[in-house]
Amino acid sequence: MSLFWIVIRQLADFEEAMATSKKVITREDWEKRLNDVKIRKEDMNRLVMNFLVTEGYVEAAEKFKMESGTDPDIDLATITDRMAVKKAVQSGNVEDAIEKVNDLNPEILDTNPQLFFHLQQQRLIELIRNGKVEEALEFAQEELAPRGEENQAFLEELEKTVALLAFEDVSNCPVGALLDVSQRLKTASEVNAAILTSQSHEKDPKLPSLLKMLIWAQNQLDEKAVYPRITNLSTASLEDPAV
Repeated sequence: MSLFWIVIRQLADFEEAMATSKKVITREDWEKRLNDVKIRKEDMNRLVMNFLVTEGYVEAAEKFKMESGTDPDIDLATITDRMAVKKAVQSGNVEDAIEKVNDLNPEILDTNPQLFFHLQQQRLIELIRNGKVEEALEFAQEELAPRGEENQAFLEELEKTVALLAFEDVSNCPVGALLDVSQRLKTASEVNAAILTSQSHEKDPKLPSLLKMLIWAQNQLDEKAVYPRITNLSTASLEDPAV
């Protein structure tokens, strides 16, 4: 996070100087500027806790709470419940997932028709996956078709899903991706985000957003200066500038 603000500062410092040539910033000068930026440990701890809570690492969050004294902004017990919902969707047990969501908070599905449709769509996909053709058609007609009549976007998604039944070999089906694991993950992610929102928590962790901001800032500074930059986000090591 400190490096991001350093990069932003550099953008301002070297705006005029770069009218004719790029400024060269040595590692020594860059590291000095980094060390001049003071980041509170409490802020860093909250950033870590936010990531653990949002991504559902309940055991790690509990341990981090004990070691750092950082309190999460939600009850950690709810993480276990949320992860149970996510796991149910990822394993194809959508009915169980819907039941668990309603146990957590019935208003989540009552107030989010798009999410409920996508869960029902996933149920239909699982029926098709398991070769239950008649049951799939009946479910589509009774549960999904009425919603499609009220929403054109839902109707288009329903038609694509039902199209799976027209192909014996789904590998040649233009909508065969609906049967991929990635579709389950997409639906599970949508449910996870909805539960977090209902708990007044960000649906996305802050840390990845900060890393994206860092990459953007470095790309902007690349046009104005040569400096030690981070090329490997996993190690965050500085690479000497190529002069």
